[in-house]
Amino acid sequence: MSSEKSFVKEKILRYLLKEKLKEESMQAGFGGIDIQRTPVGTNVVLYVQKPGLIIGRQGAIINDLTKQVETLFNIKNAQIEAKLVENKNLNATVQAQSLADALERGWHFRRAGHSTVKRIMNAGARGCQIIISGKLSGQRHRTEKFREGKIKYCGEPRLQWIDEGYAVAKKKLGIIGVKVQIMPPEAHLPDDIEIKRNVPEVADEAENETEENVAISVDEIEGENVVEPADDVKEEKDA
Repeated sequence: MSSEKSFVKEKILRYLLKEKLKEESMQAGFGGIDIQRTPVGTNVVLYVQKPGLIIGRQGAIINDLTKQVETLFNIKNAQIEAKLVENKNLNATVQAQSLADALERGWHFRRAGHSTVKRIMNAGARGCQIIISGKLSGQRHRTEKFREGKIKYCGEPRLQWIDEGYAVAKKKLGIIGVKVQIMPPEAHLPDDIEIKRNVPEVADEAENETEENVAISVDEIEGENVVEPADDVKEEKDA
């Protein structure tokens, strides 16, 4: 098998594994997965809002899920770990699913979009963007965007900092797609400039130290150059 085919096969496997785990952990509040290949096996970290629903009593549910993953995807020594989502308001996957659920319950798309943006920005995000597409209010398909703060669309900052989540809302008129992009508070962009304050005070302190050193050196020089007159010279002056 060529390297190109192996890459494609690996991507397909990761996508199918993500969809399987997302389906199994929907009630627990799916927040994304992290898959890492090791020489020992495959480590899968599952981020959810309620880890107890994934682990089960004495680990029964997560053990059963691990066996299913090994059988369906032919993965050896799979290890699944459930972790709690630190801040659900800054998790793009959780917010996308929450927005899709709100649309399914009958919320107007503008009200749901603006409230989600406000909730994300109040949590401390540097920026967020929400894209809702589908039959929103008629028979024609259209796209609505809600944006606030800073969002990067390309380059290394996007790959490093932008968290992206996608969800689907099923309504009578059709399927509505929801995409959420969040830039976290700790994001550091190349155009960020930090201005250092109190620079003049540091300069004044340096000048004061220089003046003190000069005064001390002058006193030392004057003290060294003082020469006492000889005894004969003293006697002549007295006479």
